[in-house]
Amino acid sequence: MRSVLIRGVVLLTALLAVVLAPHTTARAELRAGAATSNITPPLGGDVVGGFVPFPAAHIHDELHARCLVLDDGKTRLALVVCDLLGIHRSVSDLARAQIAERLAIPKENVLISATHTHSAVSALGTSRYAVDQQPDAYQQFVVTRIVDGVARAVNLLRPAEIGFGIAEAPEHVFNRRWYMADSYIAKSPYGDIDKVKMNPPGGGKELLRPAGPTDPEVSFLAVREPDGAMIGLFAAYSLHYVGGVGSGDVSADYFGMFCDELVRLQGADPKLPPFVPMMANGTSGDVNNINFREPRPRQAAYEQMRLVANDVAGKVHQALGEVSYRSDVELGAAYREPTVRWRVPSPALMAWAKDKLNEPPTESNRADLPRIYAGRAVAMAEHPAETVVPVQALRIGDVWIGTMPFEIFTEIGLDFKRRLPGKGFLVSLAHGYFGYLPSPAQHELGGYETWLGTNRVQPETSDVLLDQLSEMIAAP
Repeated sequence: MRSVLIRGVVLLTALLAVVLAPHTTARAELRAGAATSNITPPLGGDVVGGFVPFPAAHIHDELHARCLVLDDGKTRLALVVCDLLGIHRSVSDLARAQIAERLAIPKENVLISATHTHSAVSALGTSRYAVDQQPDAYQQFVVTRIVDGVARAVNLLRPAEIGFGIAEAPEHVFNRRWYMADSYIAKSPYGDIDKVKMNPPGGGKELLRPAGPTDPEVSFLAVREPDGAMIGLFAAYSLHYVGGVGSGDVSADYFGMFCDELVRLQGADPKLPPFVPMMANGTSGDVNNINFREPRPRQAAYEQMRLVANDVAGKVHQALGEVSYRSDVELGAAYREPTVRWRVPSPALMAWAKDKLNEPPTESNRADLPRIYAGRAVAMAEHPAETVVPVQALRIGDVWIGTMPFEIFTEIGLDFKRRLPGKGFLVSLAHGYFGYLPSPAQHELGGYETWLGTNRVQPETSDVLLDQLSEMIAAP
C-alpha cells in the first residue's frame, strides 16, 4: 500500500510540474526542397547581350530556373535564379502572384533574379525600357516554369540544416572602368568627355588605374539533409559574365557551368531528389573577367567560361568542408517599392536625338552608338517623372540577402555588406531590369554605365535604395 502511495505522489508531482512549468513553444525543424525548371527558348528568338540582337541558331547548354524553398515551420521562402540576361518586372510580378495563389507563399517572400548571361533569348519583352508591358509568349513560358519549379521544390520539402560560407576567387574579377592617360580621349555617344573608359584597349601604356574595386568573395548558403546529403546551394559572385560562346549559341554562361561542376565535385547521387546549386549575379555592374593589364591570347569557344566555372566551383566545394550547419534558424522577409526619379533628357539632347533618328537608316549604322542612344533618349522622354523600384531583404538566421533590380556596381555591394548586422550579400537583377546602377561618385566620372539610356535613374538612387534596405533589415 505504501509503495502505491509513493508512486501516486511521484506521478502527481510530475503532472504538476508539467502543468505549472512555463509555456514554451518548440521550434519546428527547418525543411528545404530544391528543383529546376527548363526555360530553354525555341530557336530563332533574339539573343540579347549586345547592341544588335541576333537569332538563336543552336542550344549549347540548356537554360534553367533553379529553385530553392526553405520553411522554418512559420515562414516559407522561395529563391529562384534564372539563366537570363534579365527579367522584366512583369515576369517577377506575375510569377510571384501565381506562387502566392497556388502555393500560399507570400509574394514578398519570393526572390526571383536573373544571372545576366549574355547568350540567352530576351525575357525583357518588346522593349526592356518599357515601364509596363503585357508579357509575351516567352515571358509567359518563363513565368509558368518558375511557378512549376517552386511547386516541385515544395513537393520535395524535407528535414534540413543550413550553413553560410565564403570562398575567395580574386583572380577572375577585374574592374572594367579605367582612368586613362591624358592622351586618351573617351567620349559618350552624346559627345561628352568621360573621365574613365569602360573596357579600354588592353595592355596599353595609357592605362592608369581601375576606377573602382572588385569583390573576390563567393558568398553562399548551403542546405543539406541532416545525414549530409546536399539539397541545394544559393551562391552569389560579383562577376558580370564570361562570354566567348559559339556563333548563334544559347548558353547559361559560367553560371550554369558552375552548377554542373559543383554537382560533379560533390558526387551527388543521380537518383532523385537532386542536388540543386544556383549561382546568382552579385554586384558586378563594373566588373568583368578581362585582365586589361595582361590580355589573354585568343581562346576557343567556351574555354575561358569553363575555366572560370570549374575553378570557382572547386573553391566553393573546398569551402563547403568548413561550413557549420544548423537546423534552428528563423526565416524572414521584407519587401518595399520606394519611389525614385527617372533621368530626363534635356531639350538640347532631345533635339540632337531627333535629328539623329531622322537620318536614313542603313545596314552600316544599325550598330552606330549615337543612333542607338538617340533612340534610348527619345524613349526615356516618354517615361513618367517617377517610378517605384522593388527591393527585398530575406533573412535566413543571421544571414541577409538584399536585392535590387539593377546591374549594381561592386562598391554598392561592398557598402551593403558593411552595413549588415551579421553576414550576407546583395543580389543584382532581381524582380526587374532597370539598367545600370553606379554610385553617385561613379556618376561623376562618366563612362558607359552612366550614359543616359544605360543608366536610367537619378544619380542618388543607390544611396536611397541602400538606406531603404538598411531600414528593412533593422526593423523588428
